[in-house]
Amino acid sequence: MMIVGVVKLDLSLSSDDCCDCVVASRMYEAGCTGNEPFFVPNDAAADEDDGFLVTYVHDEISKESKFLIMDAKSPTLEIVAAVKLPGSAHWLPWTLCESKSPRQTLQGRLIFIIL
Repeated sequence: MMIVGVVKLDLSLSSDDCCDCVVASRMYEAGCTGNEPFFVPNDAAADEDDGFLVTYVHDEISKESKFLIMDAKSPTLEIVAAVKLPGSAHWLPWTLCESKSPRQTLQGRLIFIIL
């Protein structure tokens, strides 16, 4: 599966078709694909989405990879840090990451969907 972005849904806003519950999104740049993002909560998180989404993104055109950190509360899932990685990090496994995937971490009304 080629992941080209992330969408945050607020299920409390959902009707039967779920089209009205999108509250945030981030599409990667053209030619870029990413791994499944992981949610990392702030230590003293007051809100369910208070934290960061982290992922690797690979640019097929430039053959460069980046580690992205996005603000999970931002309506645009704003990138707060991007680190260029040496070599290609296309489809790196998350086996060393202690955080769970966003689908497993957020237990309430919010969920992140990969595109």
